Amino acid sequence: MLLVIGVALLYPVIDAAVGTFLTQGTGQPTLQYWSQVFHAIPVLGDMGVSAAMAVAVVCGVLLIATPCGYALAKLRFRGSGVVFIMAVACMMIPTESILIPEYVNFVRLGLVGTLWGTALVYVGMGIPFGVFLTTNYFRQLPDSLVEAAHVDGAGNLQAFLRVMLPLARPALAIVAVMQFLGVWNDLLTALLFMPQQVQTIGVGLASLPGTHLANTNAMVAGSVLSAVPPVLVYLLFQRNLIGGLIMGADK
Repeated sequence: MLLVIGVALLYPVIDAAVGTFLTQGTGQPTLQYWSQVFHAIPVLGDMGVSAAMAVAVVCGVLLIATPCGYALAKLRFRGSGVVFIMAVACMMIPTESILIPEYVNFVRLGLVGTLWGTALVYVGMGIPFGVFLTTNYFRQLPDSLVEAAHVDGAGNLQAFLRVMLPLARPALAIVAVMQFLGVWNDLLTALLFMPQQVQTIGVGLASLPGTHLANTNAMVAGSVLSAVPPVLVYLLFQRNLIGGLIMGADK
C-alpha cells in the first residue's frame, strides 16, 4: 500500500523531470530547456545566495533557540512558563500578516535591501519554532544528568555545553533542516527584503515567466535543479529527523 501511494505521489514529479530532457512534440533527447534556464538567470549564483542565507539563518536560530530551550526546560526560572507560551503563540501568527509591519520598521532602521536585514527577519521568524522544539526535547532528558554535572562541579553553562547539548543533536537536526528548507523555499520575504542586485533561487525562478521565458519545461528544469540541495540536506540528517520530531513534540 505504501509503495502504491509512493508511486502515485512521485510519478508526476518524475514525469515532469524526465520531460525537461525531451523536446515537446517529437520527444527527442535535448538539453535546450536546461540551457535556457542557465542563460535566463544566474542559477548557480542564486543557489549560492540561497545556501549562504540558509546556513546563516540556521546558525542564528540554533545559537539563540538552543540555550533558550535549555533554560526553559531545566532552569525553571520565574516566568518561564509564560515565555514558553509566548513562543508557542508566535508560531500561530501567519508570516504574511507581519511582513508589512516588519518592512516598515526595517525601512526606518535602514535594513531593507541588506543581506543582514533579510537574515534577521528569517532568524526572528524561526526562533519560536526552535525554542518550542528544543524546550520539549530537553524536557525529555532526565534532570539527573544536570544534577550529576553539578555534583562534579560544573555550572549551568558547562552542564549545557558538555552534557545536554551533545544529547540534543536530533532536535538540533530537525530545527536546522526545517529552517534550511524554509529559507530555501521562501519567496515573499526574499522579494521584499533582499537587495535588488542579489536574489535567491526562489526569486530567480519566479521571475522566469514574466521577464525571461515562458517555456514550461524550462521552468520545471529550474525547479528540479533548485530541489536538489533540500533533498540532499534531508538525506544527510534523516537519521535524526524522526527522533527529533517525536521527542520534541511529545509534550
